[in-house]
Amino acid sequence: MNDLISSLILFAVGAVAGFINVNAGGGSTLTLPVLIFLGLDASVANGTNRIAILFQNISAIYSFQKENYRHFRSSIKLGLFTLPGAIAGAFISVRISNELFETILGIIMIGIIITMIVPTKRKTFADNPEGERNLATYIALFAIGFYGGFIQVGVGFILMAALHHLVKLNLVYVNMHKVFIVFLYSIPAIVIFALTNNINWLMGLGLACGTSFGGWWGAKLSVKKGEKLIKVVLSGAVFIMALKLLGMF
Repeated sequence: MNDLISSLILFAVGAVAGFINVNAGGGSTLTLPVLIFLGLDASVANGTNRIAILFQNISAIYSFQKENYRHFRSSIKLGLFTLPGAIAGAFISVRISNELFETILGIIMIGIIITMIVPTKRKTFADNPEGERNLATYIALFAIGFYGGFIQVGVGFILMAALHHLVKLNLVYVNMHKVFIVFLYSIPAIVIFALTNNINWLMGLGLACGTSFGGWWGAKLSVKKGEKLIKVVLSGAVFIMALKLLGMF
């Protein structure tokens, strides 16, 4: 496969993944297999994917800001609690086998899907960027940081659940904070993957062009269409994830 075709594939898949990631999560279930298909080992694909995630979230943060959805002080406070976990998770990720990596991912994703389909009592969610916080919130953020540094795939689902149900934010504010938090903890994770030679920079930057495009439009439409669009995209992403985990494609 020549470089032009590979670049077009990376951009197209990245654009779809970036849009999905900003509004829901699970975009890495598209990008990781493509990176592996194009010749990368699973561990290198895991690291390379972080470059695309970083630029996707920079683009989404800027897009949210242009739509007057920003609250950096709160985003930073929430994001800082993910950093220690992300560093630990990235260190462990570069030291385990591909088989164990895939087994852990499958188990966690099944758990996420179950929690999303189980009915819950209706709650009131804050129409402001601050929400509510308690000890459970900070413990959850540390654990999410660890998972994000370790695997990343599907972290959007987990982070959305935490911000929605623990911090009690509406889904637009959830996504506004989510892209900043993932951007923040991606930085030390990338450093670790780079120092252990687990990043293909050329493919990572090619994929980042696509995810940045998708992330920009994902954030813009998230604000314009509100929770209705987010719920549709989220439901679709979870359904596709479930089919993949059940081996249907």
